Amino acid sequence: SAPEGGEENSVVLRHWGTPREFSFSPLDHLDLGNLHDFIDLERAARTSGSRFAYLKGDLVFLQFALIRFALEKLASKGFRPVIVPVLVRDEAMYGTGFFPTDMQQVYRVEADGLNLIGTSEVSLAALHMDEILDEADLPMRYVGYSSCFRREAGAAGKDTRGIFRVHQFDKVEMFSFCHPEHSREEHDFMLSIQEEILQDLGLPYRAANIAAGDLGASAAKKYDLEAWLPSEGRYREVTSCSNCTDYQARRLKVRAKGERGGPYLLHTLNGTVVALGRTMIAIMENYQTEEGRVVVPEVLRPFMPAGMDILGR
Repeated sequence: SAPEGGEENSVVLRHWGTPREFSFSPLDHLDLGNLHDFIDLERAARTSGSRFAYLKGDLVFLQFALIRFALEKLASKGFRPVIVPVLVRDEAMYGTGFFPTDMQQVYRVEADGLNLIGTSEVSLAALHMDEILDEADLPMRYVGYSSCFRREAGAAGKDTRGIFRVHQFDKVEMFSFCHPEHSREEHDFMLSIQEEILQDLGLPYRAANIAAGDLGASAAKKYDLEAWLPSEGRYREVTSCSNCTDYQARRLKVRAKGERGGPYLLHTLNGTVVALGRTMIAIMENYQTEEGRVVVPEVLRPFMPAGMDILGR
């Protein structure tokens, strides 16, 4: 279960990998990005305001390599790929627990009564709204890809440098509808996928069991993975994975029936597969060379343009 208390009571479960010792002064992701015109915050600020970015050049290929890598990994584990609607009705926001608690974080299109999602979890959870599923099809696993939008209200002065905390970012997300008796194992399974991906990418990280006071409205239990960022000399959150038990299923009326009778409420779980901005930050900082270039992790090379093993050549 979740440890009692607030953020400071979260429990670190394990570490993987050793932070790299640099023989030179490492740059942070923004300095690396500026060196090659990969990240353009100045022009984005003119176009859209603060906390927006133009990503350019080789970095764009890195993002799409990560997406392909993540989708293929998840498909091989039984998750069906989905590109989701990024505008959803209020029912989906209430049903997933983002309304009313996180209303101030959501961009709303008042004229149409629609909301821009902060995560494809919302659209995936609502996929089977008001449905009774066949127990034989459980667990139903999906991997979604979308742009995500967050107002970041209350985050003034927090992570203002670079693209760690922005209003718009892309993310690959996994989601599972499962039998209530199996949600604990499903949670561990999803966490193992997240760890496998960071290990494949060769990024040192630590896993934490998040304290109850730091959980969102819908989660009964949540694990975070935090990757090592050399520029900050600390671990920063790159993925989270939540078991929402029947909180969302009850509100969205997602049930199943089968040999054990029913209809009964399902359990829902969600997890980041790759938050693209933050993962690229970790790759840039951990894989940088003394010349300020970035070596592409081995596992991503098959998904890059031929011969592009280094960014900023």
